[in-house]
Amino acid sequence: MRECKGRGGGRNRDAGGLPGARGEAILRAMAEPEAHVLVVDDERDITALVAYHLAKAGYRVTTAGTGVAALDAVATETPDLIVLDLMLPGRNGYDVLAEVRRRAETREIGVIVLTARRDETDRIKGLAGGADDYLTKPFSPEELVLRVGAVLRRLRAPATAAGPLIRVGPIAIDRGAHSVTVNSAPVPLTPIEYRLLLLLVERRGRVQSRPQLLESVWESQPDIQTRTVDMHVQRLRSKLGAAGGVIETVRGFGYRLRGEGTRGRSK
Repeated sequence: MRECKGRGGGRNRDAGGLPGARGEAILRAMAEPEAHVLVVDDERDITALVAYHLAKAGYRVTTAGTGVAALDAVATETPDLIVLDLMLPGRNGYDVLAEVRRRAETREIGVIVLTARRDETDRIKGLAGGADDYLTKPFSPEELVLRVGAVLRRLRAPATAAGPLIRVGPIAIDRGAHSVTVNSAPVPLTPIEYRLLLLLVERRGRVQSRPQLLESVWESQPDIQTRTVDMHVQRLRSKLGAAGGVIETVRGFGYRLRGEGTRGRSK
């Protein structure tokens, strides 16, 4: 595993495509402080390019060239975010993503898929597997840095102050703990799934269009499509089990959460 520290400069200068001084200053200012990003790609030129730009933006960067090495790196030191290629030797990116989301200790890690696979089916599979964002090659390094910052800001957003539980039927959301239960059984949700459910619950009874959900949950990231909303709603319903039926599809428009929510004091 290789490491490249932010604000360091010289390493990998031949990666090319460097932003101007003003652009570098902007990217550094937007970087999440002391964030650790793991870049996983078997193409050394791509790894060097991504690592260089992230380091210039102020991130601490480590790299891995295979799926096995990536999982070893995550086990050794949990990163805040992974930039993940799909076409890796041995265990591919889908396997890595599934393993990261399966483990309780790594479930909250941000994941941005960076791949040459451009088909919608690949995008859907990646996002449905729990990726926070999906970017295809060729790509703009500056855009990737901005997307890394956007995902990290969402993941690090302060929890809503501990307060009453929100209940909709058997579903209970503890906003202070960022936890969800159905009939008192914990439901493991990714950060995006949690924000999607919370938004629908807080706006229960009101139809939310797909663009509205993209703006609120995904912050209208470039290249994120309305199909993304459908896939995450499908995964959310599946995890909620029978209780997932409270999320209604409003054909041709979007989704709403039916049922009267109640609030009870947190214990």
